[in-house]
Amino acid sequence: MNPETLIQLFGSFPYWIAVILIAMLPIAELRLSIPIAILVFEFDPVTAYLLSVFGNMIPVIPLLLFLEPVSNYLRRWHIGDVFFTWLFKRTRQNHNARFEKYGTYALAMFVGVPLPVTGAWTGCAAAFVFGIKFKHSLAAILGGVMLAGLIMTVLTVTGKAVVSM
Repeated sequence: MNPETLIQLFGSFPYWIAVILIAMLPIAELRLSIPIAILVFEFDPVTAYLLSVFGNMIPVIPLLLFLEPVSNYLRRWHIGDVFFTWLFKRTRQNHNARFEKYGTYALAMFVGVPLPVTGAWTGCAAAFVFGIKFKHSLAAILGGVMLAGLIMTVLTVTGKAVVSM
């Protein structure tokens, strides 16, 4: 997603709302909301971090709660049932207490790396597919979002300082 497009799209909102909305988007998340907040909207790093983490977490609870009912609904049709049977057979066959523990840590690290195709949205999908319980998923995703936010804040502030030298 192009940062200029996001700025143009959300620039008419109060800046703090724009940061939250950008952080809520599945492709942008806080990988873009923090740099935009600091570099464009000139927020201090702490405010940019807090608004971005808050915005990034807003879709998490609905996603974690509704992915299962949506998959159950799609299983009413043959193709949906075949797909989800295949998916769960491949991903949940080795699911046990040990997997739950280490799967939660892996989920947190996956979400915590601020790269494309990682983040809260993908973390919710991974938690669902691997059958990680709601409370463990929520904690892992929150931890990962906080870590990714810290990394992005440090990178943005450091990059801003280097460029302004």
